Amino acid sequence: MASINLIEAFRDFKDAENIDRPTMMKVVEDVFKTLLRKKYSSDEAFDVIVNAEKGDLEIIRRRMIVEDGQVEDPLSQVAYSEAVKIEPDFEVGEELYEEIDLLDFGRRAILAAKQTLASRISDLKKNALAKKYDDRIGEIISAEVYQVWKKEILLLDEEGNELILPKSEQIPQDYFKKGETTRAVVKKVDMKNNNPVIILSRTSPEFLAKLLEIEVPEIFDGLIVIKKIVRDPGERAKVAVESYDDRIDPVGACVGMKGSRIHGIVRELKNENIDVINYTSNIQLLIQRSLTPAKITSMELDNEAKHANVYLKPDQVSLAIGRRGVNIKLACELTGYELDVYRDNEGEEESFDIDLEEFSDEIDSWVIDELKRVGCDTARSVLDLSAEELERRTDLEKETIAELRKVLKEEFEKE
Repeated sequence: MASINLIEAFRDFKDAENIDRPTMMKVVEDVFKTLLRKKYSSDEAFDVIVNAEKGDLEIIRRRMIVEDGQVEDPLSQVAYSEAVKIEPDFEVGEELYEEIDLLDFGRRAILAAKQTLASRISDLKKNALAKKYDDRIGEIISAEVYQVWKKEILLLDEEGNELILPKSEQIPQDYFKKGETTRAVVKKVDMKNNNPVIILSRTSPEFLAKLLEIEVPEIFDGLIVIKKIVRDPGERAKVAVESYDDRIDPVGACVGMKGSRIHGIVRELKNENIDVINYTSNIQLLIQRSLTPAKITSMELDNEAKHANVYLKPDQVSLAIGRRGVNIKLACELTGYELDVYRDNEGEEESFDIDLEEFSDEIDSWVIDELKRVGCDTARSVLDLSAEELERRTDLEKETIAELRKVLKEEFEKE
């Protein structure tokens, strides 16, 4: 037998599409040159020829034909009398090419070579996978949910590579089922025990940025630039955008006609409220916009301390703060300033109130609309009316009113 068929090993190479042909040939060559060095102490007089298509390997030995009795180096020289036994036409001074039968190395050596080759292939696959996802950090990918655990989700990409979505990178309202497809952004690639671990994220601001890039062609084309994104995943996000074309309204382009562009993103983010604002280098105006949906009446700015006192009408204070303080926290992150809000009515006692829109995740929108129709915009304005009065003035049923009042009262008790 003059050659050994390594078709199975080569199949492993072919499955790893990210391993290029020259790398493959070099690895096989290195493995068998190591085998040659062990047997002959040198590989200089040998050529390793790999046929990747067929999965065949040949080792050719080169020796110079010299006069009988003048062989000084048996590795690189062969006596004339030995050479003519192989081919009668040989002459002194010519080079003899002889194919080595790999069985001469012994079964143990061949098995060791195969194992080494398999190990090198495995390492190359790992390195190729790590490089592939290193280059894709910040990109959105779709993957199939393969296993759902308490602390993380295991997903598979289109090539069957394993990806991890930790609990800390999931939106609180996320719910996954095996077999469904989900989208996430590639956050980082960790190496554990020499194995690449690809970490995905759905809570990263980059995930929202990429979703906007997909939905808004002007962002993809570079006409609109996302200056900054801050998020409280699943609750609220603020996106500052700027247009490089005066003819394009960046906020309008991102939101779309009747919210057509932003609605798909909101659904993907499990009904996360997204405030898109026009970026400006005027910090006072940026703070004003960042506190959306509240409307500011005045402001005291300290640029050195990066601090601002913001004054609002009493009915706007709860909007500026937001439920659990999320709105003002994100405004601080977006502007880089510490913000304190005050009621713009010195000396007048005002009871704390909350805008009804802040309860949109607990109270149906049609109920809120019905309350607004009768002039109730805040929680206190609803509670100030008796259940009987609400039933008389609205089209709501007794049970709905009772549940509504319970939700509103609980929020004030928390405060």
